[in-house]
Amino acid sequence: MNSDDQLILEFQQGAREAFVELFERYREPIYGFFRRRLEHPARAEELAQECFLALLQNVQRYEPRASFRSYLYGIATHLVAAERRKAGREVVENEKLDDRAAGRNAAGNHDAGIWLRKALGHLEPSEREILMLREYEQLSYGEIAAVLRMPVNTVRSRLFRARAALKNQLLPVK
Repeated sequence: MNSDDQLILEFQQGAREAFVELFERYREPIYGFFRRRLEHPARAEELAQECFLALLQNVQRYEPRASFRSYLYGIATHLVAAERRKAGREVVENEKLDDRAAGRNAAGNHDAGIWLRKALGHLEPSEREILMLREYEQLSYGEIAAVLRMPVNTVRSRLFRARAALKNQLLPVK
């Protein structure tokens, strides 16, 4: 089995099969990345496709400074940021509606996933993103540092703060 970095280098040299293998490896994880950050599954699917399209269009500019995985998640992170900027006001209004609906549903449903999603929603966006990259996407500290373009020690300290903030959100109110 070839590593991701070997496959992307082969693809840069014209090996179509290398891209197919990378696509098969990362299709579901990248879709999951978008799905956890966006409300609509169809839009998450579209952005996952756009992510791979951006990879195809820019493959010659790829340089193996960091892992391929962090490069791909970097593209995905930029696409999410662009989507949020584009949606702007509409996203804020939808989130307010979702918060009201989640408040009604949480009272009758004690499912841990609902509580966790609600608690994540209360975190600062930067805290939520770093926590999701580590816990959901399973990126290493180094990969997160490459994606977010910050030092590894900054990743560690922000992740610590994000986990503490999440814990405070999940503690019962007395």
